Amino acid sequence: MAQDEIEVSTRTLQWRCIESRIESKRLLYGRFAISPFRRDQANTVGIAMRRSLLNEIEGTSITYAKINGIKHEYSALIGIQESIHDILINLKEIVLRNDSYESQKAYISVVGPRRIIAQDIKRPPSIRVIDDTQYVATLTGATLLNIELGIERGRGYRIGNNLQKYEEGFFPVDAVFMPVRNANYSVHSFESRGKTKEILFLEIWTDGSLTPKEALYEASRNLIDLFIPLMDSEREEHSFGVGRNESNMPYFPLQFVLPGPEEVTKNVAFKHIFIDQLELPARAYNCLKKVNVHTIADLLDYGQGDLTGIKNFGRKSIEQVLEALKKRFSIDLPKNKNLTD
Repeated sequence: MAQDEIEVSTRTLQWRCIESRIESKRLLYGRFAISPFRRDQANTVGIAMRRSLLNEIEGTSITYAKINGIKHEYSALIGIQESIHDILINLKEIVLRNDSYESQKAYISVVGPRRIIAQDIKRPPSIRVIDDTQYVATLTGATLLNIELGIERGRGYRIGNNLQKYEEGFFPVDAVFMPVRNANYSVHSFESRGKTKEILFLEIWTDGSLTPKEALYEASRNLIDLFIPLMDSEREEHSFGVGRNESNMPYFPLQFVLPGPEEVTKNVAFKHIFIDQLELPARAYNCLKKVNVHTIADLLDYGQGDLTGIKNFGRKSIEQVLEALKKRFSIDLPKNKNLTD
């Protein structure tokens, strides 16, 4: 029994990509093998990973289009082949990658006659169009088309608010924030030293804004984040009377009821959590990345006074970092910390 426990505790999962291909600019495929698992563990991980891949990964989408002088989405414009409704449908299909957590604006300003594609969108440097040949509309005459586009990051699928005032030229777009188009898993068993082990195979299809490998990484990291509040809980014991009515028990916040791990466990976890999870404004985020602060563990090497030494990192940025650390991980950054220790 003791030997079995040692084998389990020292067992290290390994993964590798066994197949990858580019089916198109907007469809990438990857197949991964993860092993070894004990019996039934692979199925547990497979279910969690598939749900995380499909629901927990952030994506970027156009959320509205603003066209002045248009009162209804089914309006037809002189010199434009499509109706406003058709243009909105085409805009919804554009796949974007966004390196900023802030809402962004992009613009289309084109004079016809010509064919408008995604390449014609004037956008901030943080936003990249995955397939710049994606079709938007066709101008059949010497018509000027000006469109303002709202771009946001999010998760899942968000239906545009149809109650917006169309007379102001504001048209919401159904936003698809799901970079993973599909995910499947399968489990295969094998014998090792007389014991049954399992291999988990994951298949991932993405829209091109993320590679399947990046999606696997993000999904794993998001699952870790879900358990961070439990890992960061303080150790405190509470005794309850035997046979006591559960409904009469006093309420204790979760962090006081569940025991936390040792400090070394938390440090290991923070090495795998990137500062993206703090959802900082672009200025603070970019300044930290320039000084090689990529993970929460990297950030914890700094004190508040040390942050002031980062170029272009002002007081407001420091306050944003402190607030995010407190809110997300219940961490108070010390006033000063000697980085040379």
